[in-house]
Amino acid sequence: QVQLVESGGGSVQPGESLRLSCAASGSIFSIASMGWYRQAPGKQRDLVAVLPSDGQTNYADSVKGRFTISRDNTKNTVYLQMNSLKPEDTAVYYCNGKIQYRSGGRFFNHWGQGTQVTVSS
Repeated sequence: QVQLVESGGGSVQPGESLRLSCAASGSIFSIASMGWYRQAPGKQRDLVAVLPSDGQTNYADSVKGRFTISRDNTKNTVYLQMNSLKPEDTAVYYCNGKIQYRSGGRFFNHWGQGTQVTVSS
C-alpha cells in the first residue's frame, strides 16, 4: 500500500507565497517522477510541475518563473514553492507519483488527496 500525503495549502492574498509538501510512504522500491497538478472548480485537472528522477523539470507556462518544484529522494518527498500567487492559481492541488513496488516491476500512478489553495484579496 502506497500513500501520498500533501500539506501546506491555505488562503493567501495575491502576491504572497505558499509551500506545498507531499510525502510518499509504503511499499516503495523506486519513484520515477513526482509532480503537482491542480484542478479549479468546473475545470479539468492540469499539470503544474513535474520532476522526474533525471532532474528535467517541466512547468506549466502559467507558473514558470513563479513556482519551483524540488524533491528530497531520501524522504520520498516533493515540494512546490509558489511565489507571487495570483487569484487564477486558486485550485485544489494534487500530488502525483509514479511508483515502483519492486525491482523490475511496473510503475503505478498514485495521487494524493488534494490540498486547497485559495488566492484572494
